[in-house]
Amino acid sequence: MTTEARHSRKKRTGVVVSAAMDKTVVVQAERRLIHALYGKVIRQHRKYVAHDEKNEARKGDRVRIVETRPMSKTKRWRVAEILTRAEGSEVSR
Repeated sequence: MTTEARHSRKKRTGVVVSAAMDKTVVVQAERRLIHALYGKVIRQHRKYVAHDEKNEARKGDRVRIVETRPMSKTKRWRVAEILTRAEGSEVSR
């Protein structure tokens, strides 16, 4: 694999909505588009199941996820970094 293909991975930013599974989090990412005809700003949400190797992300954290190889039936993303912590997030899982 060339380095150009490695750098073209998709990135998303979202909020962790579930961290109940081991090494797995569900991240809800928001996208904003402008309607082609009416010009209204439309918000679209999508949930991504992401791999969290160190179990660091908690519910409410804002994280950046990147595309990766398939790890299970639904996991195709991994947590790259935690941008901001949720207020009052606990240390233990």
